[in-house]
Amino acid sequence: MKVFVTGGTGLIGRALVKQLVNGGHQVTVLTRQFRVSESNIRYIQAISSLVERPDVVINLAGAGLADKRWTASYKREIRASRIGLTELLVAHLRVIGFPEVFISGSAIGFYGASDDQQFDESFGPGQGFSADLCRDWEASVEPMSSSDTRYVFLRTGVVLDRLAGAYPKMTQSFKFGMGSWMGKGEHWLSWIHLDDMVGGIIHCMTTPALTGPVNLTAPQPVTHRAFSAEIARHRRPLLSLGLPAPIMRLALGEMADDLLLTGQKVVPTKLLAADFSFAYPTIRAAACALEV
Repeated sequence: MKVFVTGGTGLIGRALVKQLVNGGHQVTVLTRQFRVSESNIRYIQAISSLVERPDVVINLAGAGLADKRWTASYKREIRASRIGLTELLVAHLRVIGFPEVFISGSAIGFYGASDDQQFDESFGPGQGFSADLCRDWEASVEPMSSSDTRYVFLRTGVVLDRLAGAYPKMTQSFKFGMGSWMGKGEHWLSWIHLDDMVGGIIHCMTTPALTGPVNLTAPQPVTHRAFSAEIARHRRPLLSLGLPAPIMRLALGEMADDLLLTGQKVVPTKLLAADFSFAYPTIRAAACALEV
């Protein structure tokens, strides 16, 4: 199939494009920087350069939520890089033809924060910047709803990879002999190993029964303190302690409460019902692979 990918040079996108090419698909990647095209990968710098209707669109583009402090200008950049780009993409596809499948990024921040509620895909949006962002991002695909396109929203948890993304940052203190968690550590961490993230996206692409929101999280979420304890089994820190919430708020502002000091317990009900098999269903299995 002809697959168009935005965000194809990020953590998830790179791994996904590799698997798509290995699967025999012809891939076009939207990227901000010039790259020489390869045998089965074509790189373009503008949506307007996409002239043929793709069979599948996988829309992963977006400025990193945790890359910078949430100033007013960076929050605008976060929204524009997701919602604005998706609106441009949908408008262009209206001209060249909507794909058979449109898979768009979202996040579990859609549900807002909760200490005790377990969220599957049937729950509505919560409150806060992340929840509003995800709600509006998903809504930007609305013009496609009158077409025959099957569309999927990837409500993604924290993606764990040994070399990049959140995991090296979350485990950085262990390098200095100290385990850590954020705040009291009792808030939920709904995570997914990168391999399962890529596999889940491809499963969404190839499984007609999967439509609408799909939670991309491992079946067994854990608290931040339990996550730290699992890493400690491998790295054996001299001591472990929580990072005080007031200091995190002072250093990171609004982001601390929205992303780091609160969480949500999310389960992948639709993926499991569609017979997706997780390579790393538990944090113990994931940690064993990540700590090799």
